[in-house]
Amino acid sequence: MQSNSTLGEIARESQAATRVFLRHRLDFCCGGHRTLAEACELAALDPADIEQELAREVERGGPSTRWDDRSQTELADHIEQHYHAALRRDLPPLIDAARRIERVHAGKPGVPAGLVDVLTAFFTEMQNHMTKEERVVFPLIRRGAHSELMHLPVRVLMSEHESHGQYLANIRELTDDLRLPAAACATWTALYAGLGTVEAELMQHIHLENNILFARALRAH
Repeated sequence: MQSNSTLGEIARESQAATRVFLRHRLDFCCGGHRTLAEACELAALDPADIEQELAREVERGGPSTRWDDRSQTELADHIEQHYHAALRRDLPPLIDAARRIERVHAGKPGVPAGLVDVLTAFFTEMQNHMTKEERVVFPLIRRGAHSELMHLPVRVLMSEHESHGQYLANIRELTDDLRLPAAACATWTALYAGLGTVEAELMQHIHLENNILFARALRAH
């Protein structure tokens, strides 16, 4: 892996590499067009250290699914069955947990006041976004629609991905970067762990769409 490779290219090559990006908060989905060197400069990281960590992670991770080797239909099915289903399953209980935390611990240090509103708006946006994918764009992709037909709907969805990223940033801000206060209860702990999983899954989800599924749809012939 070279520092002049983009984060999206590296993530396509190895699913294990995305664990390194997540650890260091390197945006490989919406920011996947940046080279490793550029991303490290923005994050004040040493590219050589990250390259070594990537090599170790890839070696330790063993074989993983290369989604750029799979068909568009297989990838669209995987996104729906794994990422869409997980978000619909996991986010509502987290909203309920956030509501309990805001109510029971109101006024205590570190309470993420306003988190329920952000998570509710985020879930509404994601529901609308996933519905557009499942009812319009993914069926077109499965039928092999050409780039001319795909350009507008795909660009709309990719723009919405930027909004998803802003929601993740808002969640981080409200939760002190998902850091628990000393007196956090079990529900609070589970909430932040769950939000960390949602963030990691969403970044993988957007990466697969932006850097593989949609990228191929835009250049299809």
